[in-house]
Amino acid sequence: MSPTVPAVHLTARDGAVDMPLLGLGTWQARGEEAYRMVRTALELGYRHLDTATMYGNEAEIGRALTDSGLAREDVFVTTKCPPERVGREDETLERSLSDLALDHVDLWLVHWPPRGDNAGVRMWERVVAAQEAGRARAIGVSNYSPDLIDELVGATGVSPAVDQVPWSPSDHDAALVDALRERGVVLEGYSPFKRTDMDDPVLAKVAAAHDATPQQVVLRWHVQHGYVVIPKSVHADRLEANLAAADLDLTDEEMAAVDALGS
Repeated sequence: MSPTVPAVHLTARDGAVDMPLLGLGTWQARGEEAYRMVRTALELGYRHLDTATMYGNEAEIGRALTDSGLAREDVFVTTKCPPERVGREDETLERSLSDLALDHVDLWLVHWPPRGDNAGVRMWERVVAAQEAGRARAIGVSNYSPDLIDELVGATGVSPAVDQVPWSPSDHDAALVDALRERGVVLEGYSPFKRTDMDDPVLAKVAAAHDATPQQVVLRWHVQHGYVVIPKSVHADRLEANLAAADLDLTDEEMAAVDALGS
């Protein structure tokens, strides 16, 4: 039986959409490797897929999703618009939807703040329009600071539902967490393993107490805090182990000890 992955509610065009807190990242996976990875993940019980135009794997992900036989509403799909596509946002999303074989994505993100005068606001206006047209249920940003988010809200009155940023215990920043929470923005982290010393004795001690791995502790730390996390692996055993982290339950003391790795 697949682990139960909790979800966070995102503001969506049609009310709210549930975003599983643990998903599958697909960066650097291409071709048949990407297809097999996603098929395996879906068979194991993953219901959240994260991709991007710049990853070059949307067609493989779309094929895997179609071949899985799962109902569209059962899988949360995110893609991202590259910042250099200012002025070409609509065609970029249409290509993504075509490659993914979908009529909408659950979350569309601006992948990075665009450069140029007012470019960020102009791109965000088109992202908002895509949501209004039903092409993206929820919308957000990636690699944005709270100040940049405030610029978007000030210009459009629409706040991103999500900010996807590099995140791990070593990055833990209570001020950023509070700033996003105050703005009603969900924190989604990527690169959860690369940015933390997986040999840290704190992680080893917590892992041993739960008959788990340090990687599973890191993932559970995200989930238990309510941070979305999207680890990537092309290996079935690691995909299964990552998903199993959702079933761990760390104590308050263990959570605080892992938090302190960012101090």
